[in-house]
Amino acid sequence: MAILQFIDFITTERRYSKHTAKAYQSDLKQFSSYIEDHFELKDPLKVNQSMVKSWTIQLKTDNIDNRSINRKLTTLRSFYRYCLKNEFISQTPLTRIKSLKTKKRLPVFVPLSDLEKKTDTFDPSFEGVRNKLIIELFYQTGMRLSELTQLKDSDIDMHANTIKVKGKRNKERIIPINDILKFEILSYIRIRNKEMELKTDSLFNTNKGKAAYPEMINRIVHAKLNEITTISKTSPHVLRHTFATHLLGNGANL
Repeated sequence: MAILQFIDFITTERRYSKHTAKAYQSDLKQFSSYIEDHFELKDPLKVNQSMVKSWTIQLKTDNIDNRSINRKLTTLRSFYRYCLKNEFISQTPLTRIKSLKTKKRLPVFVPLSDLEKKTDTFDPSFEGVRNKLIIELFYQTGMRLSELTQLKDSDIDMHANTIKVKGKRNKERIIPINDILKFEILSYIRIRNKEMELKTDSLFNTNKGKAAYPEMINRIVHAKLNEITTISKTSPHVLRHTFATHLLGNGANL
């Protein structure tokens, strides 16, 4: 019951994304199964520190990397803080549980010289113009995958040269765009509206007029970046890092 209340809390009050809430729920379900199997304990509110340590050791034994284990521990910390605040428990079992050491990852970004080659790899068809615009929006605005996927035509203010995006926890922010990017958006919308019957108000659509979805956007970014660069990792988040890296490289304040 406490777990369901916690998931409802982070979803409705904290406004965590569905993806994050699902990950939290999965972690808590995994932990609950572990304490029931190993300690015959069905109530997560009666967990003690040694049980948490035991689970951590088991995850290490299962070759789960430290970064993933730390994420699961973060889930437990959030859950038990919630329980403590609501007086379901008198103390949290994670007081003395420390995160495991992890290697610092260097941010991956696309070299500017590679990005300058991108205009030679796109065609003038609807699909080509759409895919080019997806890359441009990620690179020129630094928006997240979830933000781009949720974009609607109405979020583009052509007079103010801005895009309204809904970020984490449904917080809105306004991103400025230049005239060139605005022209590319207008060109895409014109071609899209001419070639298909739309079944959604989403800015980006499939070839059948339905709303684009995260897996589709990921595939497009992966395929297009592989055409222009040799970096090992290709994803929308890499373009977000690239946006920030190039801004810093040109004197922007951190």
